[in-house]
Amino acid sequence: MNHLIKLLLASSVALAAVATFAQEAQIRKNIAERLPQLKGLDEVSKTAMPGVYELRVNGSEIFYTDAHANFLIEGSIIDVRAKRNLTEERVAKLTSVKFEDLPFKDAFTIVRGSGKRKVAVFEDPNCGYCKRFERDMQQIDNVTVYMFLYPILGADSGEKSKSIWCAKDQGKAWQDWMVRDQPVTSSTNCDAAALTRNTEFGRKYKITGTPTLIFVDGTRVPGAVDAAQVEKMLSGNKG
Repeated sequence: MNHLIKLLLASSVALAAVATFAQEAQIRKNIAERLPQLKGLDEVSKTAMPGVYELRVNGSEIFYTDAHANFLIEGSIIDVRAKRNLTEERVAKLTSVKFEDLPFKDAFTIVRGSGKRKVAVFEDPNCGYCKRFERDMQQIDNVTVYMFLYPILGADSGEKSKSIWCAKDQGKAWQDWMVRDQPVTSSTNCDAAALTRNTEFGRKYKITGTPTLIFVDGTRVPGAVDAAQVEKMLSGNKG
């Protein structure tokens, strides 16, 4: 009897898997026919909401559809009982990045004190919030800041970033501009491909604003947090 029950359970699981695969295949087929402009469909999966499927596109873009792909939904699924934005959580998981996997060759460092604590920051030289953040950061000691120039606010951002990247002392050029409002005057005659790579990296991992901080435990903090908040985050991270 136990053997029969196990066979029936195994058969049920297999049938469910086949049905799921067939359903996902049908959704893919219908989406391809009805929305050919929706390129890069990576994954179709069930959601916590009955009858609603997640479409993961281009790595981390999330859409939803019904079992027959008759409708496309753009927006968030919110679990009102648990008070959780399931879509935000899903995107955060898809775009998370380990601190040690950051492309440090495309950053320069600013070291204060012992430099034993670490944080990576993506900033645009034309970002007013970044200037406020940089002035607050002058209060933080014993830290190594990995500075990723992230020119996303316009063509002039790219020119300023290139000038800073090509400066003999990148850290000084950066702080002269951001903290002391001294114009960037360095030569731009250098390989600045790192700026393009930073922009591509940020697009891939949904870094949509500046400043964005990434701590050694992988915590990402968008926005110009003040010195007290940065100190608290650094103290809670080991690196």
